[in-house]
Amino acid sequence: MKGLLIRWVLSILVILLVSHVVHGFEVEIVGAILGALLLGFLNAFIRPIVVLLTLPINIFSLGLFTLVINGVMLWFTSALLEGFAVDGLGTAILAALLISVFSFVFSMFIKD
Repeated sequence: MKGLLIRWVLSILVILLVSHVVHGFEVEIVGAILGALLLGFLNAFIRPIVVLLTLPINIFSLGLFTLVINGVMLWFTSALLEGFAVDGLGTAILAALLISVFSFVFSMFIKD
C-alpha cells in the first residue's frame, strides 16, 4: 500500500514537471492530483480495451501506436477535468511520452 501511495505522489509530481516542460500542457495542482487518479483509472480499465482493438495497427507500427494511445488517454483526461488542459493531440502525445519516461525512471527506485 505504501508503494502505491508513493507511486501516486510521484505521478502527481511527474505531471507537474511535464506541464512546465511541454508548451500547451497546462496543469494546476488540484488538476494534477485528480488527473493522476483519473489517468491511472483510464490506463487500468480503458487503455487495455483500446490496445486490444487497435492491435493490428500496433503490430504494423511495431508498437509505436501505443504512444498515440497514451496521448489519447491523456487528452481524454484533459477533456474530463478542470485545471488539466492539453492543447492538441500532438501535445498530448509528447506529454504522455515524457510522463511515461519520467515515471519509468522514478519507479525504478521504488520497491513494492
